[in-house]
Formats: sequence, structure tokens, C-alpha cells
Amino acid sequence: MLSRLKGFQGQNGHGRFRLNGHCATSAATDHIIQVRQVVKTYHGSAGDFTALKGINLTVNRGEFVAIIGKSGCGKSTLINMITGIDRPSSGEVWVNGTAVHTLSEGEIAQWRGRELGVIFQFFQLLPTLTVMQNVMLPMDFCHTYPIPQRRERAMHLLDMVGLADVAHKLPSSVSGGQQQLAAIARALANDPPILAADEPTGNLDSATAEIIFQLFNQLVDEGKTILMVTHDPDKARRVTRVVTIADGEIIKSNSTAESAEVAEKNLPSHSPSRGEGNGLLLPLGGD
Repeated sequence: MLSRLKGFQGQNGHGRFRLNGHCATSAATDHIIQVRQVVKTYHGSAGDFTALKGINLTVNRGEFVAIIGKSGCGKSTLINMITGIDRPSSGEVWVNGTAVHTLSEGEIAQWRGRELGVIFQFFQLLPTLTVMQNVMLPMDFCHTYPIPQRRERAMHLLDMVGLADVAHKLPSSVSGGQQQLAAIARALANDPPILAADEPTGNLDSATAEIIFQLFNQLVDEGKTILMVTHDPDKARRVTRVVTIADGEIIKSNSTAESAEVAEKNLPSHSPSRGEGNGLLLPLGGD
């Protein structure tokens, strides 16, 4: 399946993000992601809440990393720091040589569009656009491919994930599993080196979840780096590394050889039945 992705090259203008004409480059470029002493504190009427407490994390190029832990431990907050969706209260976030914590809102949007593909639990497809138009959006926003190539690339990606036959349908006309596959195609639109997925299979039946997980493995084989928040112990046992978070701190970071034992101890049992109908299930809860 993924070998077909190589067949479409195009001109995506991909490269290290530049700030005001200058490249924001980390002194250490061996790691594609570096999180350094990141603290995130939220301020509310009930008082302050620190979601992340001095997080340090490095991810190597080509790794498939699962981030696990109980609800509310800070998993999604960490993903939001890495993707630039939220900002740290203190500390540094470096992604593919860019100091994300120093970017303005406008710069973050452009940077994210080129460097990261973000996959959400609830798909986040625009309901008034067709599936193909949703996949084209990142290319339109970042101007990464010439206009004549964008439709062709979108169709290529949809064919890759098995959705060519629903390309002209609205998201409401396809199943939840198909919407998530479309969201993955959209995340790949600009050929980013990193995919960040927050519970990407949490609301899907087991068969569709397995298809998506196999697709992630193929993407890693093709050189992508993937960070995935998950509650699924089966999926967490099948990645390169498992990072365990508790109360806003990383308490373990285990390689594949150790990950099965860690996942078994830190994740709830898999849901006994999720059904295998249209691939869309009720929410199972978040971080």
C-alpha cells in the first residue's frame, strides 16, 4: 500500500522551517523531537493546575512511540506541546530543528502544516467539504504543491488508504472508520516527517483500528516518525517505544523488548466488544 506513496513525488517545498528568513535550528540535531524541562500550568478560578512537570523527552527519527497513562495524566497535553497546539509555561520544544516554543501563532500554523500531520480522535473533518477537499486543505494552506498537482495528490492519498470511491462524498456520508482514514490521508497531504495521533483508534471498531495501526507501521517503515497517545494495551505492545506518564511526569520510557510488560501494568483491559458495524462508536473518554 505505502509503496504507492513513493509513486507521487510532486513539488512540496518541504524543508526546515524558517523564521524571518533564518532557520531556527537546535544545536543538537540527532533527534527529530526534543522536549526540554517543559512545564505547563493552567490558571483557573479554582486555582492553578500543573499538567506537565518538567518533562524531558527525545524521539529519534523513524521511531513509533506510544504515550500511555491514565486519563488526566498529561498525555494529550504533551502532544499539544509538541504539535504547537498549546504552549509550554516554561521549557523548550524542538521539532525537526525548529524551536516551536519561540514561534508566533501565524508561524506555528505554517510550520505545523509542513512539519507535522496531526490526527485527532474525532477526525475533525470539515463537514461542508468533500473527503477529497478535506485532504487538499493542508496543501492549499501551505502552498506546498502546485495547484494542478493538489487534486491528483489528494486522490493518490485517498487511493492509498482505500477511499478513492468516496472521494466526492461529504464526511457525514461515510463511516467513522472511513473518516479516520480520510483524516490520515489529510495528515499526509504535505508529506510531513512526523505524525502525531491522539487516540486515533479510540472510537473505532477493532477491525478498522487494526487497519489503521497497520498503516501506521507501514508509514514508519517508509521513514515517518509517529507519536501516538493510546489507551489500547494491544497497540502499545507493538510500537518501537512506550513512554508512560503519571501525574504530569514521565515515569518510564521503554523499548519494544520491555513495552509489553509496561503496557500490561499501566493500561486498562481492552474493551470486550466494540462491534464491527460501520466503524463509529460512542466516545470512550479522553485524557
